[in-house]
Amino acid sequence: MAKHNIKVVELFAGVGGFRIGLEGASDAYETIWNNQWEPSTQHQDASLVYKARFGAKGHSNKDINLVPTTDIPDHDLLVGGFPCQDYSVAATLSKSGGIEGKKGVLWWQIYRILQEKGEKRPQYIFFENVDRLLNSPATQRGRDFAIILASLADLGYIVEWRIINAADYGMPQRRRRTYIVGYLQDSVVAQKIEAMEDWVEFDGVMAKAFEFTPKKGTTSSFDINGTIQEISDKFNKGKKDSPFGNAGMMKDRHVYSVDSEAVYDGPRQTLGGNLIDENLVPEDFFISDEELPKWQYEKGAKKIERVSKEGYKYVFSEGGMTFPDYLDQPSRTIITGEGGTAPSRFKHVVKTPSGRYRRLLPIELERMNMFPDNHTLHPEVSDGRRAFLMGNALVCGIVEQIGKSLYHFIYDEAPTSSRPIFKERDAKPMLDLGLFADEQKPLVVNRPKKQYSLDLTKHLLIGLVKKDNEEYFLKEEPTKIYYTGKTKTFPSTVALNKLYYFMPYIKGKGIRDLYLIRLARIGNKAEIHPRSNDEDPRLVFELEYLESLPEYEMISLNRYWYKDTLLGRIIKEP
Repeated sequence: MAKHNIKVVELFAGVGGFRIGLEGASDAYETIWNNQWEPSTQHQDASLVYKARFGAKGHSNKDINLVPTTDIPDHDLLVGGFPCQDYSVAATLSKSGGIEGKKGVLWWQIYRILQEKGEKRPQYIFFENVDRLLNSPATQRGRDFAIILASLADLGYIVEWRIINAADYGMPQRRRRTYIVGYLQDSVVAQKIEAMEDWVEFDGVMAKAFEFTPKKGTTSSFDINGTIQEISDKFNKGKKDSPFGNAGMMKDRHVYSVDSEAVYDGPRQTLGGNLIDENLVPEDFFISDEELPKWQYEKGAKKIERVSKEGYKYVFSEGGMTFPDYLDQPSRTIITGEGGTAPSRFKHVVKTPSGRYRRLLPIELERMNMFPDNHTLHPEVSDGRRAFLMGNALVCGIVEQIGKSLYHFIYDEAPTSSRPIFKERDAKPMLDLGLFADEQKPLVVNRPKKQYSLDLTKHLLIGLVKKDNEEYFLKEEPTKIYYTGKTKTFPSTVALNKLYYFMPYIKGKGIRDLYLIRLARIGNKAEIHPRSNDEDPRLVFELEYLESLPEYEMISLNRYWYKDTLLGRIIKEP
């Protein structure tokens, strides 16, 4: 039982980046309620992953616009990565003092919850947004951020912010984001604030988490005056630059800000240091010789003559992208379109020790955001959607450091956690079958077909048959059961929800027989060999025989005696 307790509510939770970061900071942080809803999306991938990792208790998969504040439990800390939208105000509400923003602008849902909580609103708030928040919109620089700060001031919060590039502090991705932390004026942390300048540059929660030096000549100090409606209409109108520096604070609508330069001399993570061993990479992540020129074109500098809708000719130009990506540096920013096999300017491509080029795996994208390995692995979530989820996620290590600092300011002691974020990553990660412990349905279900045609684009898993199981697989029977090695000895890079076919590998012979994987589930060896009494959890495939090669063929497997490939690479078109 934690000595202290900070009850957390997580909005716009995604797959739980705030939760992972805060739990990595201290066991005191307890997420008691969370909400994740992807609008206009039938398949709620992020919600599926969140529930699979953290459980359904306290999880809400409902449009936050429709969630009454009374359904949200009282809490100490409200967190969330709210979407970046147009925050301009449509109208002020009468008497209540509330604000009606444009329909669907989710900042006002945060405001609504804080306002309607009244005297029970949380002592602390912690939000994340894109770095351009401080400069938007382009027609009225800084207006959106001024609206946010003023509305929080009117609710009684002192607020500080920083734009942080995770790579500047040794983390494995160049990802710049705005982080906002706020404290009610009667809170423990607020009582420790003296001079605003000192708090921002040396003494505050953000400054202690991420040290920096102020850039000369960039300090500014001003007040945000007027009603929220007036701020929306007039703030900084007609001026070229935003008045907000990338570090600062606001108290009683008075702002002090400055531009910052990161100070850090600790260890640094790189893209290459987080990659998977080439032997464990599924075949469809490699770029073929035929496709490589298309990738090189997309990545290269180009000038293209185009014609506008009005008929005017113009030249579209863009500079070249790094190809392949540097392995000795942090990765570029992950975007939501990172997944899929189509050539792209923005997707990462790395060169392997064998000289082949490949895309990044979902587990590697997770590592760039400092999530646990296979955090987004789920039987109903595709690799492309896993990449999308990481494109929307934050770098958990940033949240962890700010969470540690906030805890220290609240309790005047160093935090401890039983769930710290791991910095060292294994190049040969194995699957933890515990990830599927709560799954009630099979991981893979393929309908058996009496009449079938082979799909050469489907995934084929080739697996070694252990000595005590060889005779069983040499018998000609229509159905079989194949079990893997024990927990954590199956490659975690294999996408279970994409597996379709299976071929057993017999030592000294190779492969011959092709099976359809009817389903994959968690089971044990004793199902096939009862006398063994071996009930350790294993991955079990229920198979249906389809056909055989003319004779056994020898192929190479990885050191764990598996191969995830495509059927077309083993069985050629007739």
